[in-house]
Amino acid sequence: MEKSRYIVIEGPIGVGKTSLVNLLIEEFGGRTILEDVEGNPFLSGFYRDRDRYAFQTQLFFLLSRYRQQSEINQQELFSQTTISDYLFAKDRIFAGITLEENELILYDQVYQLLDARVPEPDLVIYLQAEPEVLMERIRRRGKGYEKSISQAYLTDIIHAYNDFFFHFSETPLLVINTSQIDFVKRGGDFSDLVKAIKRMKKGTQYFSPMGTGE
Repeated sequence: MEKSRYIVIEGPIGVGKTSLVNLLIEEFGGRTILEDVEGNPFLSGFYRDRDRYAFQTQLFFLLSRYRQQSEINQQELFSQTTISDYLFAKDRIFAGITLEENELILYDQVYQLLDARVPEPDLVIYLQAEPEVLMERIRRRGKGYEKSISQAYLTDIIHAYNDFFFHFSETPLLVINTSQIDFVKRGGDFSDLVKAIKRMKKGTQYFSPMGTGE
């Protein structure tokens, strides 16, 4: 990995994006860009009644993420490492799951205007995990508004993410199935990941720690 880069960590709810961002910042230095999930006033309502609150929730996230991304200019990207726990395009992934057809048409008009203005990362790290693993991780972190998340909803999100990244070619992509990996508790897993990041060049690669024997 070059000294100054813009790295994005992506993946479904509960997969460990923010934890990995914090570890990488400790390793490489630089600054973080973390999505403001807690600041969305519609999110708790969305988990209670998706049909009623989906559009407001999605639009708030879209504009909030755009504001964060628009604060990144090219000079800042060259001057320091920046690591984020979301890709701007994730907003469209969720919109495709949660919005009705007419809502999605309106949403897409706004999204397309904003998407062209956000900076492109140098590397995207896509974290995967099985639905059962994600449910357990969500349960352990104990966020009240997430208690109503169903495994069926998580499965829909996983399928949408997999489809998106199957066709993804805009930047180098490192795919990691985290179901049997713990970057926080197993230092060897993280050390292997740092080496993989430094080796990344073009295309899509798949990460497996040396200790897994795979």
